Amino acid sequence: MTSAANTDSASDRLQALGLALPELRDNPYYVHHRSVDSSIYISGQLPYQDGWLLGQGTVGRDVELETAKELARHAALNCLAAAVQAVGDLDRVRIVQMLVFVASTPDFGEQSNVASAASDLLIEVLGENGRHARTAIGVAGLPLNSPVEIQMVCTAV
Repeated sequence: MTSAANTDSASDRLQALGLALPELRDNPYYVHHRSVDSSIYISGQLPYQDGWLLGQGTVGRDVELETAKELARHAALNCLAAAVQAVGDLDRVRIVQMLVFVASTPDFGEQSNVASAASDLLIEVLGENGRHARTAIGVAGLPLNSPVEIQMVCTAV
């Protein structure tokens, strides 16, 4: 089996991980990305797959840490799909900043571990272009009772 680290392009690394960029559905109220100068602002993405929200609930009560980490990876994958919409090619994407919201109980305290799963995915796929500034915060609730939402700022390389 080929290691994701031994392949040439970001698309090859994504495929080696057994992943593909999802198709994002249009929304009448917002766009998935907006470019201003060289910056690309990615709207908050939930862990959707094929039009279905993969989980609901509060981390630390209804959702286990490992599940939340997997949901964060899906939300990050959706962010990458939005970035590719903006720049046209995964190899042209550089992540500048990632903001991870985790709907969690007040005593949870492991938001950074949830965010690290998304960070790991970005670095696995994009290499050095996936390294980023990051903030992870716990919140009382998110849209559609999602456990995780991720917002990003990217640039084209």
